[in-house]
Amino acid sequence: MIPVTKPFLPPKSEYQAYLDGIWERNWLTNNGPLVNELELSLKEYLGVNHLLYTGNGTIAIQIAIKAMELTGEIITTPFSYVATTSSIVWEGCKPVFVDIDPATCNIDPNKIEAAITPSTSAILATHVYGIPCDVEAIDRIAKKHKLKVIYDGAHAFGVKVKGRSIFSYGDVSTCSFHSTKIFHTIEGGAVFTTQPELLKKMAYFRNFGHDGYENFNGVGINGKNSEFHAAMGLVNLPHLPAILQRRREQGDTYRQLLSGLRVTYPNTQGIESYNHSYFPIIFSSEVLMLQSKKALADHEISARRYFYPSLSSLNYTEGDCSVSDQIAARVLCLPLYHALSVVEQKMIARILLRVQNN
Repeated sequence: MIPVTKPFLPPKSEYQAYLDGIWERNWLTNNGPLVNELELSLKEYLGVNHLLYTGNGTIAIQIAIKAMELTGEIITTPFSYVATTSSIVWEGCKPVFVDIDPATCNIDPNKIEAAITPSTSAILATHVYGIPCDVEAIDRIAKKHKLKVIYDGAHAFGVKVKGRSIFSYGDVSTCSFHSTKIFHTIEGGAVFTTQPELLKKMAYFRNFGHDGYENFNGVGINGKNSEFHAAMGLVNLPHLPAILQRRREQGDTYRQLLSGLRVTYPNTQGIESYNHSYFPIIFSSEVLMLQSKKALADHEISARRYFYPSLSSLNYTEGDCSVSDQIAARVLCLPLYHALSVVEQKMIARILLRVQNN
């Protein structure tokens, strides 16, 4: 079987070397030395000043919302993973959907202002497939209306805008380090901010509000991560150049092999350090997409409708987002992972072209 994704695993001996140190120290969690080393290594790799390593990407969003004391309505995108919206609801706020730009699949900044009300406190936008949102336009709107900005950068590790890490934009950016992501720590995530005081507040929130052993600073939650997860991140980080190069090659191969397929792609042209986090193709109809997905499945090849359904269809949300609905119905992400071979890509392409031409 060819899965839609497969986690990158480094040589076992490299991970074992970190495990030996964990056993020697017997320090497994609670902000251990490997967690601190990973945070420092990520800051250096990404070129950012502040970040906190968290248990996952979802708790990172929740901590961001809580730390900025957001209330009322948060403008967001219907084209994202459910965690983006559910985090808003979980924190007692109301998601207000703004439709997406069909070229990028990101929230359409031209439609944001019409959705702003006196109850709006923030914009929470997702960098879909690693494609940066129009961060400058969103920043202008946020400043004009005195709104906070959170970016869900789960797909955007390593991407830059104007020479700066994508994570340096917004009041807070978040990332997921789940095992399916380009850079992973098995489970994990991070919050990023350029504001030291906000970082300090999120650090308290991440650790139950602890301010030392016996004091507490506000209400917190368990958003920490372990030494074992940090060790995986430290081992994986040096492999990133090879991982990213491999994905670029695989993306180029797919485009060549599928040149005769009547599909469109989200626009990735001109993106600095684009990470090829996914390979989505958008069919002309849902019928053709479903036929293609079935044909792949018949050959034990897994492709994913991602994102599907559009979050505007959730039973705890509302909003008319026709562009998101249409793209969600027609998009399919093809297998993409480090060990995927050109031979396997050729087989995938042959099956898709056969469906189209029958």
